[in-house]
Amino acid sequence: MSFDLPADVVVPVRSVRVRLDPAPHPFVSEHQAAIADHWVEVQAGNPAVYDGEVALLSSLRFEDNDLVGRCHIVRYSAFLYWRKLRPVGGAGHAYTHAMLVSSDNALVLIRMAANTVNAGLVYCAAGSFEPADFREGMADLEYNMRREVLEETGLDIAGLRHEPYYHVLSKTTGTVLFRRYFHDLDADELARRIHEHVAGERDPEIEGPVIVRDRGDLPDRLAPQMPALIDWHFSTPRIR
Repeated sequence: MSFDLPADVVVPVRSVRVRLDPAPHPFVSEHQAAIADHWVEVQAGNPAVYDGEVALLSSLRFEDNDLVGRCHIVRYSAFLYWRKLRPVGGAGHAYTHAMLVSSDNALVLIRMAANTVNAGLVYCAAGSFEPADFREGMADLEYNMRREVLEETGLDIAGLRHEPYYHVLSKTTGTVLFRRYFHDLDADELARRIHEHVAGERDPEIEGPVIVRDRGDLPDRLAPQMPALIDWHFSTPRIR
């Protein structure tokens, strides 16, 4: 099977090996005309959306405790058309979440800005894998997480204490690979710094920070993966 993951359950993973295949993704080859038509609709609704490059999976599976996959670089327009149709056999999406934990054990999330395709949604600072996130043909999860968190929040997670391995949550909307990072600052100070970063951006990707202090403290417009991740964080002791 090209995609063989347990659905809607958090699973620990020993390692992640996602290989970049230079060949075109079969999904793109099969839907070129429909992708172009859909992109016209997307731009009509939001002209600011950029047709950049992202990774779309063609396989993802567990081999023992290792997560192994293959992906291809596609235009963002192709990804958005896949997202409209999902689930799609032979095509899927994986992304990372650096779960930023404050010194007072709150989760520091973000709400996406109105000019993005995920306007108003709340999740961890994150983004799809891009060509820059691959090293020698393999996805570099740490680089992707650091890049996305820094771009969106102004916070640098390099050097922060973190758990030694990842966990995986697979849903029909995509597969999130996540790991907790522990900051020495409390949630209020982290939120202040993120607000300061957003205020200084000409075209910020996020509206601002969202602080979650307990498992019952759920903000509106949570992305589909977040309720399970929030519950997991507040019910799971730190793994050192």
